[in-house]
Amino acid sequence: MELRLGRLTRQATEGNVLHAADRRVAVHKTVELLRHMIGSTRWKSAAQLLHLLRGLGRELHAAGGFREPAIGNVVRRTMAAVREEALREAQEEGGSESSPGRLSLQSMLWALPQQHVRTTSRSFHNVGDHQRQESFASEADLQTEYPPSYYSSRPNLKQAVMEAITEIFTDLEDLHKNINEQATNHIHAGEVILTCGRSKTVELFLKAAAAKKREFQVIVCEGAPHYDGHVMAKELADAGIDTVVIPDSAIFAIMVRVNKVLLSAHAVLANGGLVANSGCNMVALAAHHNSVPTVCITGMFKLCPMYPHEGQDTLNDLVSPASVIAYAEMSDQLLTDVEFVNPVHDYIKPEYVNLYITNVGSFQPSFIYRLLAEYYHTDDWESFE
Repeated sequence: MELRLGRLTRQATEGNVLHAADRRVAVHKTVELLRHMIGSTRWKSAAQLLHLLRGLGRELHAAGGFREPAIGNVVRRTMAAVREEALREAQEEGGSESSPGRLSLQSMLWALPQQHVRTTSRSFHNVGDHQRQESFASEADLQTEYPPSYYSSRPNLKQAVMEAITEIFTDLEDLHKNINEQATNHIHAGEVILTCGRSKTVELFLKAAAAKKREFQVIVCEGAPHYDGHVMAKELADAGIDTVVIPDSAIFAIMVRVNKVLLSAHAVLANGGLVANSGCNMVALAAHHNSVPTVCITGMFKLCPMYPHEGQDTLNDLVSPASVIAYAEMSDQLLTDVEFVNPVHDYIKPEYVNLYITNVGSFQPSFIYRLLAEYYHTDDWESFE
């Protein structure tokens, strides 16, 4: 219900106080659910566990997980851990199967029947109880979907998968700490830094640089539909950082004075593109025109194996235009002749992003494909729709 209402992915106002939703809450709850499902259900082989995880991912997506792509990312990362453990045990037993996520002759031979089974499965299963039944499919239904080693009974697999889930928990707990350790490498004395709206990750990154006695100025852009720039500026000013708030209409004019642009991420796509808060695309375009580097600060749990043409609607929400224009100010002619579009997020092309600062290091957009191969198995990239 919280996902359907967007409470875990949007900001809410209670008593005239703006509360920013911590997206790690949704990821934490997803990991806890995966740990409970894996530990309490009966499965004997990696194939059964993968089918269970895929069915669970579809149910989460249908229940509102499409609002938070990080939920599907956690499920895919867990599936990749299952595949890795299954192949590792097969190699220890003398098998010759390829390493997870790497292309080989055998993986290409398995690709065709695997895609055929998935297409057939999607055509016969709908949302609801059918998905749940598909999660507990019989062994006979899976005989052509995975390599032979996935069907062997492996008593040690559950413990290995639980250790992988614990590692995901650890990464989430140390997320901001690992990102903030890189602050002094990217923020220098005397710089003018521009950011758009409020982001907890960007806020802690700037505070970490200020704690290292770096003197710099921050310009915060304020704009619809969130109007959270003043909250961000207040948090930075309370930390002793010289902060200025400007309207988003002044971004292009002020960009000539800016040394660096810091943006947060809603999702990082497979092509290196960025899905960020509405208005960030205008900031990135202005920065690109003035040759100002644009840096995105994000956690690896937002790395999404999806291309921009595969799900624009699933990664964005169109909200009420009331935050842009009051309903009382709309005349009948205005309502008839004007179409009001108020998107929550913007898509920024990879050529407008210079660097991604993550909890595992800093990377250029062209290196995102390599990170995808390390975090997710290529057979699990498909959406849970």
